[in-house]
Amino acid sequence: MDAVESGKGDAALWRLTLQHSPIGMALVGLDGLLMMVNRAACTMLGRDADTLHAMTFQDITHPDDLETDLEQFERTLAGEIDSYRLHKRYLRPDGSVLWSDLSVALMRDDAGRPLHFISQILDVSEEHERRAHLEETVAELERERSTLSAIFDTVNVGLLLIDADGRYERSNRRHRETLRLPFPDGHDGRAGQLGHVYHPDGKTLLTQEEMPSWRAADGEEFDDFLYWVGDDPLTRSAFSTSVRQVRTPTGERRGATLAYQEVTDLMRALAVKDEFVASVSHELRTPLTAVLGHLEMLTESEDLTPQVRRQLDVVRRNALRLRSLVSDLLHVAQAHAGSLEIERDSVDVVCLVEEALEAAGPAADAGGVTVVADLPDALEALVDAQRLRQVVDNLVSNAIKYTEPGGETTLRLGSVDDTLELGVHDSGIGMSAAEAAQVFTRFFRGSGALDRHTPGTGLGLTIVRSIVDAHGGTITVDSEPGRGSSFHVRLPGALLT
Repeated sequence: MDAVESGKGDAALWRLTLQHSPIGMALVGLDGLLMMVNRAACTMLGRDADTLHAMTFQDITHPDDLETDLEQFERTLAGEIDSYRLHKRYLRPDGSVLWSDLSVALMRDDAGRPLHFISQILDVSEEHERRAHLEETVAELERERSTLSAIFDTVNVGLLLIDADGRYERSNRRHRETLRLPFPDGHDGRAGQLGHVYHPDGKTLLTQEEMPSWRAADGEEFDDFLYWVGDDPLTRSAFSTSVRQVRTPTGERRGATLAYQEVTDLMRALAVKDEFVASVSHELRTPLTAVLGHLEMLTESEDLTPQVRRQLDVVRRNALRLRSLVSDLLHVAQAHAGSLEIERDSVDVVCLVEEALEAAGPAADAGGVTVVADLPDALEALVDAQRLRQVVDNLVSNAIKYTEPGGETTLRLGSVDDTLELGVHDSGIGMSAAEAAQVFTRFFRGSGALDRHTPGTGLGLTIVRSIVDAHGGTITVDSEPGRGSSFHVRLPGALLT
């Protein structure tokens, strides 16, 4: 009697446990009928117990999962397996789908005869949605990767990615093709390898520190660095390279990207143009010299009437202006061809600047501009006096031209260690950031110059930069519309101690 009562108590406890389990539980007949379901299963399946008791598991299984479920069901009944587990879908009355993790085991009596199945259902819908979203994201990323990879290898621009240590991480087809000319014996895959890489003059080899990849690995960013590659001048190619640093969201540098654009035709066309300009300039200088010489002789004559003398002065001024323009064109052509010669000598820079300011005095007076000079007592430097005078003349002349009457132009000369420093600031019309970025480009003239009809060719600052570059120095500009412009020249190693 006690055993019977105990058995009844165990059965009641078991049913109570099943009903309150958070996991969906069901007893399934050998024909698939749902004999018993707990509350969790009812909630998951969206039906009450009475409704489910009148249904088979086949009735509520998604059609696409039914065949697999039945196959495992039959194998278990046949004794091939004791249990099985499936990732399957159930259909709810409202048409929604329950994604579940189903575990099924066959219960047998003491004689081994099948009694019923016990099924355990876990709701994994949220997990499935997360997995589906992840798979969709991965698939989208893979599509984007494939697209970018195709573009990466299709564009006619060499692309290279290096890591923070200068190792080549990835390059495209075009870049690999460009390596054959400068590195016929192969490349070691690290930044700065020396090869047949030349300056725009086509004669001087780049040092390791000048190689674009080395500069990129060193943290630099730049645009349109021009050079030639290849040992044979007849078959070599020209490239323009730009570099951008790659950083993590926290700002840590993780490498750099380099873009290589072939510009051989452009470079050869520019070379032909520069040769033409240089040739024409040379041809013009000779007759201009003769014209100016004869003008000097004519103006020395005492028999000239005032009207004729005025006319000769007009001719002389225009001839001098034309000679200045020819000289500028020749200078620019020489600088672009890499043939600009610098003859360094010991120069009193203070005296040179004072002479330049004295020469600019009449223009400043005519424009109502005050020129202020902040000069040391003496400053000796090893520079090309004639070229440096051109730098000062151009900077001061521009400052005066673009300053309104009543404004001020300031020139400061000084030194830091062995570096000569020259600054010219004006309170004039200023420039936008976009204009300042192009101000050293040949023939560029800002909108302010055009609006004011200020005379000029757009070559002055190009000449200034070429002279500064030839001295191994740098020139920078700070400007803002309506606030004036400041040009800063630095010539490292120029001072004599």
